[in-house]
Parts: sequence; C-alpha cells; structure tokens
Amino acid sequence: MIERCRDAFPIRLMCRCLHVSTSGYYDWRDRPLSHRARDNRRLLERIKKIHDGSDGVMGSPRIWQELRYGGEPCGRHRVARLMHQQGLRGIPQRKRWRKKVSGQRPGNVYNHLQRDFTASEPNTRWVADITYVRTQESWLYLCVVVDLYSGIVVGWSMSHSQDRQLVLQAVLMALWQREAKTTVILHSDRGCQFTSDEYQRFLQGHDLICSMSAVGSCADNAAAESFFGVLKRERIYRRQYRTRAEARTDIFDYIERFHNPRKRRQLEMRQRHALGLTIRP
Repeated sequence: MIERCRDAFPIRLMCRCLHVSTSGYYDWRDRPLSHRARDNRRLLERIKKIHDGSDGVMGSPRIWQELRYGGEPCGRHRVARLMHQQGLRGIPQRKRWRKKVSGQRPGNVYNHLQRDFTASEPNTRWVADITYVRTQESWLYLCVVVDLYSGIVVGWSMSHSQDRQLVLQAVLMALWQREAKTTVILHSDRGCQFTSDEYQRFLQGHDLICSMSAVGSCADNAAAESFFGVLKRERIYRRQYRTRAEARTDIFDYIERFHNPRKRRQLEMRQRHALGLTIRP
C-alpha cells in the first residue's frame, strides 16, 4: 500500500502511521524478485499471448490445456489465479433451452450412437447439424460435419437457404478429405433435410450409415450442439454482421484458423501421450 500511495503521501508519514520502519520499506522495495515471482511473470506473458491469440474467448481451463500441450509444467489453479490477478477472463456460455418439432425418422434408420460420442479411429463416426446466424442482411445457415475421434470439423457449408443442398455440400466436403474409404456412421437430428429421400439415397451411395436422434431429444446430438455452442459463444455472439458475406468470412476464419488447428494439436499431443513420447515446449 505504501508503494501504491508513494506519490500521494510522504513515505515517512505512511510508515509511521502503519507502524512500518522506513528502512524495512526500502529494503522490501529494493529486494530482487524471488524465483517464483520471476517464473509467474514469465508464465503470465505466455498466458496473455494465448488469451490474445484466441481473441479473448479462452478461459483458464482451456489456456491451461494449451500450456500443457506446449510443455509448460504448471497447475490449473495457478493459471486461474494469475488470470484473476490481471483481470483476464474468457467468454462464459449462455444457458438457453429451445425445443423444435422433429421430423419422421425413416423406418430403416436407427440411433446407432445412443449418446456415445466417442470413436476409437478417425472417420468412423461423424455428427452433423444445422444452425443459423443472424446478419443485418438476412439469416445465414451453417451446416457442419464433426469427426468424433478428433473433434475436427471435417465438412461444412453455408447458404442463405436451409435446404438439402446445404447438408449435401457439407457431407461432400467431409467425403473429399476422407483418406480411407471405410464405412462411416453419420448421426444427425430429424430435420427435414436429413430425412429427405435425396439425402438418404446419397448416404447409401457413399457407404455412409445413417443414424438419427430420438424425438425431441437434443442430447442425442450433443456433440454437434456443443460445437455450435462454443462457436456462438466465442465468435458469433461477439460480432454484429452487416452482410452474409461478412459472416461467412468470419465463420471460415474461426473453423479453419482457430478451431481445427487447435484440435489437430490436441490430437497430436494425445497420440504422443499414447505412445509414451516426451512433450517438449
């Protein structure tokens, strides 16, 4: 407190009022930083760099993960404490509940995932869903296909209309990047785009097993809903798009320059851990 108020009051007066010796105060001020304080200062610089690189959306848990992936030996509570001291915060998630009318699931289609959103290999289980983005021009609709093994968005498309072509373009993009032509389970909700005959024929012609959620159960497609929640919290809700083109550019930037590269790094680190390799900064 004496250090903060040294420009407003005489130091000797403050020391006398607070029962602190003047020599003790100067000794404290001139004392070099401890090893822990110097290490906290270095760590804080890395935290600020990651926080700024995420456009201020990442909180302490995710920044701690990034530091660990980079080989930084630090604790989660230490990161949270340093961020709190500097006033650094992430973007909290909005809690909302929406209910929509579900379509009729085709008779030969079942829920193959049963809320098990894990995968032992890449390109074996995908989830797909559609969301909408508000712009001053009109609505922009986004469809994504997410690989449950890595969390990477392997296919996506955007359009001014919510039709079957929006979904087919996203699935086509996912098929183009698939290396091994293995059978994939593609899970979605019961939107009319997914229950259409054209969509069902398309899946059958590309060795894709259709899987659909139960009636009125958004939790059956929680993995896709989770991605949309993060996308809107970290990017869309923090913007005001004038045109659909502006929204397209920003969403593309988020998926291809922020989300997917981060998921690839996490996947690489996870594979290194599985092989017992040492992570180096």
